[in-house]
Amino acid sequence: MIGAVLVPGVAWGCRLALVLAVDVSGSVDPEEYRIQMHGLAEALRDGVVSEALVQARAQVALVQWTGTTRQVVSVPWRQITGFDAAEELAADVDKAPREWRIYSTAIGDALQFILAEFSKVPECDRFVIDLSGDGFSNEGEEPLDVHPALRRARVTVNALAIEASETDLAEYFRENVITGEGAFVVTADGFFEYARKMRQKLRRETTIQMSVVDGPAPRREQD
Repeated sequence: MIGAVLVPGVAWGCRLALVLAVDVSGSVDPEEYRIQMHGLAEALRDGVVSEALVQARAQVALVQWTGTTRQVVSVPWRQITGFDAAEELAADVDKAPREWRIYSTAIGDALQFILAEFSKVPECDRFVIDLSGDGFSNEGEEPLDVHPALRRARVTVNALAIEASETDLAEYFRENVITGEGAFVVTADGFFEYARKMRQKLRRETTIQMSVVDGPAPRREQD
């Protein structure tokens, strides 16, 4: 719905399909997993984020990923038609059980898996993968090899680099993982920063292009 103006009382179709892709590889211990899920849930509860999701009538899903062939939809597509739906999504994310614990990091395979998931919400205007991780891809398809298919499908990939042990991870994500118009990387200097940085990232992802494309972007609160 490019060029549309949001008018109070008028219901628009889905303007954003967003996949939250969480790293559950072996480098993520149980406490760090809970930090990710709780931090992601709290970011979804942020007033700026939840309002943007409701305005966009966004479709949102949660994917856990690790090694080759190990990706799963933990929370299926959920359309955010009101604040109750936004809270239900956050609650389901917060309590999602971990699927795997000991496997490698296959970012390219994760991107390929998520790309196929977008076929379930073709009515949306914008397609975004919000991928967070704490390591380099070390198994399966190279992330760069998936980029042509992602670009053809108009999918944007943004990343949150958790630099707990890999200090140059953000640069790797910039060069190999993100793609699409306006794609960006946010860096967390360890899991202790995850919640704050995820909130910052989701604000940027959900508010962009939510107003008239050739007009000013919605004003965002400062992090």
